[in-house]
Amino acid sequence: MIACVHLSRFELVAAAEGSSVARRAVAGGALAVAPTVSAGGAAAAGRLGEVSGAAEAHGVRSGMLLGEALARCPELILLPGNPVRVGEIWEDSLTALESIGAAVESARPGLAYFQTDGLNGLHGTQEGTIAAARRALARAVRVGVAPARFSALAAALAARSRRALVLEGSEAKRWLAGRPVGLLGYREETAALLEPLRRLGVDTLGELLGLGRPALADRFGAPGAMAHRLAGGEDSPLRPRRPEERMRETMEIGDAGSGLALKRVLGVLISRLLARAERRGRTLRSVRLSARLVSGGSWHEEVVFREPISDPERIWLALSLRLALLPAPAGALGLAVERFGPPQGEQGALLDQDRASRQARLREAVAQVRAVAGRDAALRAVCVDPHSRVPERRVVLAPVPE
Repeated sequence: MIACVHLSRFELVAAAEGSSVARRAVAGGALAVAPTVSAGGAAAAGRLGEVSGAAEAHGVRSGMLLGEALARCPELILLPGNPVRVGEIWEDSLTALESIGAAVESARPGLAYFQTDGLNGLHGTQEGTIAAARRALARAVRVGVAPARFSALAAALAARSRRALVLEGSEAKRWLAGRPVGLLGYREETAALLEPLRRLGVDTLGELLGLGRPALADRFGAPGAMAHRLAGGEDSPLRPRRPEERMRETMEIGDAGSGLALKRVLGVLISRLLARAERRGRTLRSVRLSARLVSGGSWHEEVVFREPISDPERIWLALSLRLALLPAPAGALGLAVERFGPPQGEQGALLDQDRASRQARLREAVAQVRAVAGRDAALRAVCVDPHSRVPERRVVLAPVPE
């Protein structure tokens, strides 16, 4: 059996937490996540993110054009999107589910799946497994359990917040036939079929099954055949994610608003990240550069290196170019490791053996000092913002790279 965990309006709740409009969200205000903003300052597509129930009552839907949404609901409150906070909260939620022994597949923020068969012996019964998942998340969550992923999703969307909906065997297929065809919108492969199916008068998954797989495949191709399989209770096996160790460093920018100062702050973050004991000499395969924007919201960019590296200069060169993509002035910068590479090897220089030997001895000396006195034993002064009126922001201490 497969359990589906669904946290409704996850991105909207994450954007509203800690903001001045959070009380209005609880009171039933019409809220929506504003369209994302590109580096040029314009909305990427002008389409809304997740919307509240009050906004839906006015006819506003997720993905709707901003102008159309404001025409339907002039009192609509737009919240700046906060993808960095959404990612952090969702990562904590996935880690909490993994702490109960679940192998989790993350479909998107607020929606995840895991197999329950191997956990029932650990937590006693299937109800015990569901209760453990609820306690781990510590949030209002809807849970559905069914033989396949798509059936579990349909059950979770129909379940109450305090009671899971469990479907077994043929019961799941009969129940699924009466569900609306709009469930196909939760799968990227079949989302484009919703509009043409509605024009054809297909309202439920049972009516979709009645059309037959050959007819759907002939009309819509592979998405049509997949939609028929999903409506019949068939689905592919779960693909659980591989748990990764994560490291993150953040730093307030303060008055460092210029491009050069931002690059200096980035250099400090790289030095601090490479000096962490948790790295254990491993190289970096991919990192996530993020920023908290002064105007509200956040921005992030994932950078995958062409090869695993640990050289601070090469990492800085690759990341400093991404700072030009910032859509607005930043109040804080963050750098997190998304994936580690293999441990770094010793590479001797063919033309400068003496210099390579000195650098190797210096790295070893720094490592020994840190092993004895801690991470902050070997530091260097980095001039971040020499024109700042605050002395603490002019020069920042950063670890000496090994």
